[in-house]
Parts: sequence; C-alpha cells; structure tokens
Amino acid sequence: MTALGDLIGIDDRTVLVLGQGLDVEHERPDVANALVHRTGETLVLVDTGVTAAFRAALREAADRVGPWSRALVLTTHGHLDHVGNNDLADELGVPAEHYVPARDLDQMRDPASYWVHAFERVDGVAPLPPPPVLAGTVVSLFRPMRPFGATTRTYEERPLERIRIGSLRFTGWSFADGAVRVLRSQGHCAGHVVVHLRDCGVLHLSDEGNGPCGAMADADQLKIQTVLGAAARLFEEGEAALLTDGHTFAVRRGAEAVAYLDGLLEQATALQEVALGLTARGGAVRPGAFTTRYTQAMAGLGVGGANPSPMFLAMMAVNQLRELGLRPESGGADAPWSRPAPGDAAPDI
Repeated sequence: MTALGDLIGIDDRTVLVLGQGLDVEHERPDVANALVHRTGETLVLVDTGVTAAFRAALREAADRVGPWSRALVLTTHGHLDHVGNNDLADELGVPAEHYVPARDLDQMRDPASYWVHAFERVDGVAPLPPPPVLAGTVVSLFRPMRPFGATTRTYEERPLERIRIGSLRFTGWSFADGAVRVLRSQGHCAGHVVVHLRDCGVLHLSDEGNGPCGAMADADQLKIQTVLGAAARLFEEGEAALLTDGHTFAVRRGAEAVAYLDGLLEQATALQEVALGLTARGGAVRPGAFTTRYTQAMAGLGVGGANPSPMFLAMMAVNQLRELGLRPESGGADAPWSRPAPGDAAPDI
C-alpha cells in the first residue's frame, strides 16, 4: 500500500516520488508522481505535483540524490496535478531553470476555463454537476497552486532538436549534455512531453500511459498510441531499462514494461472494436447510452486507466465517438451523434 510522498529509490541518484489518486467526494486532489534525478552537478525534477506534503517529499528526495549546484525543473504538461509546486525552483538556493510546454500555457494560467471546456463535452452524458460547478470544485482541490516561478520559460523558446535514440527519431530538446532528453509526444494533451534519462535508463511517460484512450478535449488518440509503440521499441532495443509514469505508482523493468505497453495498445484496439459494434447499426447515437455500454465493456476487458470515475469514463467515451468519425447533431445536452456522409458540411457548434 503506497501513500502520498513515498519514495522509490531507482538508484543512488534517481528517486520516484509517489502521488495519489483523485477523490472529489472526499476533497482529495490527485497528485502525479514526480522524478528526482541528479546528473553531474545538476538536480533534475520532472514535474512537481501539488500540495505542501508532496513539496516536502520532493525536498527530501532532492537531498537524497545530492549534492548538486544547479537545478532543472521540467514540466511534462500543464494539468493541475503536475504543476502546483513549480515555484520550488526558486527556493532551492542554486541557479535554476524551469521549462513548460508552450501549448499548455493557457490552461496553466486559467485552469477553470480549461476544465469547463472539458466537462461541457459530457454535460448530460453522465450524472455530473453543471460544467462550471464541477470545474470549480475540481480546481479548488489543488492548493497551493504555483505553476510559474521566476525562471519559467517554454521549451519552444529553445531551438528544436532532432533526437535519435537507437533506431528511433524524435524531436524535442536535450539538457545536461544530452543526459536528459525531453521528447514531444502531445497525446494526453496538447503540449505533453515525455522524458528520457539516459544514464539510468528511465523513460518517464508521465500521463501518456494513463489508459488506452485519452480523456481530455485536447487529447490525440493516434499520438498516444504512437508514443506507446515507440516506448516499447526503446525497451526492446535496450535504450530504456525502466518505465515510470504519472499515476500507476510503479517502476516497470525491461520485458515487464514492454508487456505493459503492448497491453495498452491491445486494449485500445479492443475498445475501438467495441465502439464500432455499438455504433454499427448506423443512424444517431445518444452519447449517454453509448457511455453506459462502453463503460460496461471497459470493465469486461479489465480496462481502468488513471483515476477511473464516471467523469473520466464519460470523457473517454465521447473521445471514442469522435475517433470513429461521429459528430454531435446539435449543441444540446446528450444530443444525438451521427456519422456524416462524405461531402456533408460540418455542424456549426
């Protein structure tokens, strides 16, 4: 049984700091796992979670991997459970740099609007409070929220690099003479990156491995599946040895990591087959009814994902309808969705 702030030592200079799951009913925020690593004289923090207790755990982990004389804080994406303690970079007492994805700046500045938009898509689909109320409730759980510090910049202010790891080619940015590689993935949300720590062989997927189907409005299912396949290849080629992520509270090694990644891809194809079956008759589909049956199928397949709840399951179901090419016929709550014929004009919603 793990608890918030537990430390998993990977080696003498790398620690995984464990977060916790979301529990809106009991006013408990989810907190993403963070990586603390030292390369040479540089302390590297990959995400900073949220809450004062998690901040203290980060400081403990930083002390464990020391000594260091400079710091590098890397934000994988802008969701609240990953960014709340970002200003820790200002308090480490050494020269520090902090980078965030440019495409996630808006949600970091105004998280309530981002989550209102996310929940508007499932308004009437699941038994949830109105989107502004639900978004306000969710956002209020994440305190303190300090996503920016004195040194915050965007990755995109640096020249984009072509990064080759084994037979695979990525674009992104490298730090610490190539010991830290930030690889663009942009599946879980618009700005998402994954991080490869060369010297200890850790590949940190952050939230790209949250499940076989992304939930957020700015998720890209193809990119999620592409990065999962690329990650498996890195392990097969020996370019990565340990897999970590934002929410499963585990370190997976070698063949276990490959099996886990392949399992997510198998679930993705199985769920799409289920969705095709549920929409095979043609005509209009009510997303509420579709979500109920899709959720039952997920349970039957043993699909969970991070923070399973009616809220996120409904968001995943709506994304699956979009993935199959269906579109809402109007902007009403639980309005029917249908597959437009080729040549039809897109609905103005």
